[in-house]
Amino acid sequence: MNKKLLALIFGAGLVLAACGGGNDNDNADTSTGTSTNTGTTTETASVDAEKIVSAKCISCHGQNLEGQGNFPALKDVGSRLSQDEILNVIENGRGAMPGGIISGDEAKAVAEWLAAKK
Repeated sequence: MNKKLLALIFGAGLVLAACGGGNDNDNADTSTGTSTNTGTTTETASVDAEKIVSAKCISCHGQNLEGQGNFPALKDVGSRLSQDEILNVIENGRGAMPGGIISGDEAKAVAEWLAAKK
């Protein structure tokens, strides 16, 4: 029983470590936009969603977003969830995925990019 509990705790820690953190470059992508930004539309347009997914999602969801283990495939997530539903999962988490891995304009851009995957 103790070995199972220890394995569960270790596995949960490993999952959280692999999917979380890495917020060092969050501001770098949005700070490279033009100095005349007037709203979030301009900032969202300058965000490279595919680059963010590569940096923050593939460790759990797979190199080609095919899913791994208990983590679902994202290669066709747009056929299952709307853009708003995807954004909700990104911001608030779901199942083993913690919320807040991506936030703000980056989260909106990633949700839009994933919603197009059908």
